[in-house]
Amino acid sequence: MPDRVPAVLILGTRGIPAAHGGFETFAERFARYLAVRGWCVGVYCQREVDRVGTRISSQVWNGIERITVEVALKGPAATLAFDAICARDAARRGGVCLVLGYNGAAFLPFLRISGARILTNMDGIEWRRPKWSFPIRAYFYVSEWIAAWSSHRLVADHPAIADHLATRRSRRAIVTIPYGGDPPPAEVGPPPLGLEAGRYLVSIARIEPDNNILTLVEAFSRRYRGVRLVVLGTMSVHNRYHRAVEAAASAEVLFPGAIYEPDQVQALRVHALAYLHGHTVGGTNPSLVEALWAGNAVIAHDNPFNRGTAGDEQFYFDDVASCAAAIERVLTDADAVEGARAAARRRAENFRWGDVLATYEDEVRQLGGYPPAERVKAPTGEPVGATAGAEW
Repeated sequence: MPDRVPAVLILGTRGIPAAHGGFETFAERFARYLAVRGWCVGVYCQREVDRVGTRISSQVWNGIERITVEVALKGPAATLAFDAICARDAARRGGVCLVLGYNGAAFLPFLRISGARILTNMDGIEWRRPKWSFPIRAYFYVSEWIAAWSSHRLVADHPAIADHLATRRSRRAIVTIPYGGDPPPAEVGPPPLGLEAGRYLVSIARIEPDNNILTLVEAFSRRYRGVRLVVLGTMSVHNRYHRAVEAAASAEVLFPGAIYEPDQVQALRVHALAYLHGHTVGGTNPSLVEALWAGNAVIAHDNPFNRGTAGDEQFYFDDVASCAAAIERVLTDADAVEGARAAARRRAENFRWGDVLATYEDEVRQLGGYPPAERVKAPTGEPVGATAGAEW
């Protein structure tokens, strides 16, 4: 009897092509990686409409089935409706379900009872984020437990996340797979926004309390620095925290808003004197991984997630005073900065997309009962179909 064609469905994101964040980027990369390796791949994609025309439709994109679900709602209600419809549809299709995040965990028990094999990336510890109200944090807390017990296997993207998940499930049910990254291209354009290479620090993050943006801005703005601080991220005058961040900023702080053009963001990273990372909740953060690949010296909040990703050779802080001290050292100690840059490039080797995608494929194969993949190597040493020679 010939081997079954391996099949996987990817749930939990807004869909592909990627346009919204780390999970969407991973979903696109993994789907394309599997498609060129002979898999049958389906990715659920959310479309918000005024009135539902065709609830579920399919289109083939780069050898991947984009399963588009129309939802005539907005915001969180739309997300929950989308997750419910995806779970119901996936239950009748077969194949392994790769679920990214646990926002729709309420529907996973139905999916499991229907016979689906479920691998869930548990993301960060969402219920710890201070930005959420108590009811929302309680919802995420319960959802985490539901996902942990409804899934056959759990993915942690950081050892500290694996330790946390081990309080919910046996370690035998948990695999640690980090987020991936790519080295920057050989030719990178000049920094945008009229900036001068090596004369600015950059932060790329949502402007939220658990990302410590106010701490970064207050620390930088304590005195004249002679360089710029570029804070990427959407700002709103209607948001109290955003107003506080802007009020704390000196004239040397630049708020360009969100920039989505990859070449501009890449240039901002590569030419920065240092990358500032204030995240306190989560695992292997995609933006921090990209900073390591760019060879950035990193000033990061001191917690197990950031140290476990960036390593001990970077600069760390836990309050405004220690952040100001770290900024001062970066601005005055060129040898320390060069050492941190070299350490970042070495550390980045732990986060190669080729290795990440191959490990995910192994997990999905085992869960689906498919035969092991042949480990054919590309000339670069990365698995065929990964970042080597592929256009992402």
